Amino acid sequence: MSIPTASNGTTPAPQVPIPRQISYIIGNEGCERFSFYGMRNILTVFLVSSLLMHLPEADRASGAKDVFHTFVIGVYFFPLLGGWLADRFFGKYNVIFWLSLLYCAGHLCLALFENNRTGFYTGLGLIALGSGGIKPCVSAFVGDQFDQTNKHRAKVVFDAFYWIINFGSFFASLLMPIFLRNYGPAVAFGIPGALMFIATIILWAGRRHYVMVPPTPPNPDSFLSVSRTALLAGKPGLALALVGFVVGLVAFALIPTIGFVIAFCTALVAVVAFGGLGVWWQLDAARSRHPAEAVEGVRSVLRVLVLFALVTPFWSLFDQKASTWVLQANEMTKPAWFESSQMQALNPMLVMLLIPFNNLVLYPTLRRYFGIEMTALRRMTAGIVFSALSWVVVGWMQVVLDGGQTFSITWQILPYALLTLGEVLVSATGLEFAYSQAPQAMKGVLMSFWLLSVTVGNLWVLVVNAGVKNAVVTDFIASTGFGVTAFQMFFFAGFAFVAALIFGLCARNYRTVDHYRKA
Repeated sequence: MSIPTASNGTTPAPQVPIPRQISYIIGNEGCERFSFYGMRNILTVFLVSSLLMHLPEADRASGAKDVFHTFVIGVYFFPLLGGWLADRFFGKYNVIFWLSLLYCAGHLCLALFENNRTGFYTGLGLIALGSGGIKPCVSAFVGDQFDQTNKHRAKVVFDAFYWIINFGSFFASLLMPIFLRNYGPAVAFGIPGALMFIATIILWAGRRHYVMVPPTPPNPDSFLSVSRTALLAGKPGLALALVGFVVGLVAFALIPTIGFVIAFCTALVAVVAFGGLGVWWQLDAARSRHPAEAVEGVRSVLRVLVLFALVTPFWSLFDQKASTWVLQANEMTKPAWFESSQMQALNPMLVMLLIPFNNLVLYPTLRRYFGIEMTALRRMTAGIVFSALSWVVVGWMQVVLDGGQTFSITWQILPYALLTLGEVLVSATGLEFAYSQAPQAMKGVLMSFWLLSVTVGNLWVLVVNAGVKNAVVTDFIASTGFGVTAFQMFFFAGFAFVAALIFGLCARNYRTVDHYRKA
């Protein structure tokens, strides 16, 4: 049977097959995600019960949350480096392969240095560099395998890509707590390392089949070049950029008080936010030195970054399921054989069910019977709302626990279901949306900014955790009648509701673009 092709160079053919090299990328991603979630989902428990035993017992949970979210910040900061290296110098495949080897070395450190904080934290750093550095490259590498003739198949593949991520996460979440309890941290951290090595081999095996989009050579009309021209075109925009720089300097001056991670991330956010405002203010002034296409490309990126900023509260909620929710589960009743961290297996299991349900049942039903087309931005708005609802539920559960009543861990199924529905609507959608909106020369970098939103989300967690250590803040919380943890949960829920409202309003005026490569 002949392979269906487009009738012209750009018209999609309905039955065109999915590129066969996708199987290598998805196989690599499944093993890599098992390795990542296998170590991540036991990290909080290991820190509280082993590595942070030098801390007073009352401080171990807070210390574990700080280490965990600092690690996640690193994981989602290094995509900036990986995307830049791939787009400008080495190409996506080479960056993925070589950083994967560092990733393997990081897992080895975790297994070897279970009782040595310096060695263990070195391993976490290498994993953050490896995992974070390859993130934007893998997602963009998937998109590179498509062109205008088969781009309509990309959504199916991005959903399958997200499905395999959760397939690996499910078994990692289910099994690694058992290995940690029965065989110790060396084995529990060693198995994910072995899976990462297998992932690297699978990636290497498909090297002759991939579409390799070459790195972009130095471009006088690049995003940074156009942005620099715009900033230097007038004093108002330049002044805004300088405000961001000054805020960054103030943040660094406060390192003794707020810590390096919070200071660095705050400085980064300030520079990007105020610099972006300055560029937007004077962008038309760049038309005298750059072609209209380059200027509009910068405008497109800046518009997307506004939406990315509004997604950050979702990540501050989502990533705490591996820290705050695990610590809450420790207070609940459960069978002797069941570990609190195993509850996280519910999340990927629900993802694997919800993705096909949404695509085959929910979206067609809404379209056919209610006339509602669930566009990417509508899905993301609804997803932030569902994540906020999940935190209202866990907040009331915490109020009950604080009142001295205990109940079964099975009650956590409800907030997990709400949070997972939010995840599917936001995260799986955001991957494809970010790729489609990125000009060709900036796909890796824009995917990095999508992942950087996770860093900012975890920054909010660190800031809130630092805030509740202040006597004035704790006195205020006490006056509300809530415990500190319950108050934080309701605070994060309100934070997300406000973000969802603003996101929805912005989405109504957002004009989507199509930046898939031509055939």
